[in-house]
Amino acid sequence: MIVSQKKEFKDILEAIGPVKKIFIIGCGECATTCKTGGEKEVLEMKKLLEDKEKVVTGWTIPDAPCIASQVKMHFAKNKKSMDEAEAFLVLACGLGAQSVLDNDRAKRSVYTGCDTLFGSVLDMTGLVMSERCAMCGECVLNITGGICPVTRCAKGLLNGPCGGSDKGKCEVDKDKDCAWILIYNRLKELNMLDNIKKTRPPKDYSKLNKPREVRLEKQG
Repeated sequence: MIVSQKKEFKDILEAIGPVKKIFIIGCGECATTCKTGGEKEVLEMKKLLEDKEKVVTGWTIPDAPCIASQVKMHFAKNKKSMDEAEAFLVLACGLGAQSVLDNDRAKRSVYTGCDTLFGSVLDMTGLVMSERCAMCGECVLNITGGICPVTRCAKGLLNGPCGGSDKGKCEVDKDKDCAWILIYNRLKELNMLDNIKKTRPPKDYSKLNKPREVRLEKQG
């Protein structure tokens, strides 16, 4: 899940500037879970904008605005109210905002009401979102027992803990477990401790060259 947080309303207003007519697009998945772009947040934003004498021509919430087919479908469903708008305000991650931009034939201005933070897993309570993947393009989970040192180690170390680890805790944040102690204990449980003796080469940062792109082959 992509984690986002709300921007300050004053910052959104400053970005929008003199634009008068706005159409709001939320997100039915990640941003709804984060309470940044679900129906409640969209309606709250609508009222805030209208209180500032902006005209909200309409709003919609695709399940996943980062998917082009969904954006296009919602464009078609809301064509009249979208055609009245000068700009879009997207309450979703940066992927959603850029998907709206890419799929708007009129190429209107697109503003985002959220800051995108990280990719996460959601715990059983549905309240805690923890960063677990840096999307680095070179996954080491098969070697580290399913625990990622790139995200869970404050220093992103690939070959064991630093000298500052103390009593199983990280020297950067004493409230957090040392990722490599977690990895050691997990590999021990799996009877895979030999993995910890394998030295990893430095990360190949060419795999992080941006923007990245993956092309899927058509089936059939």
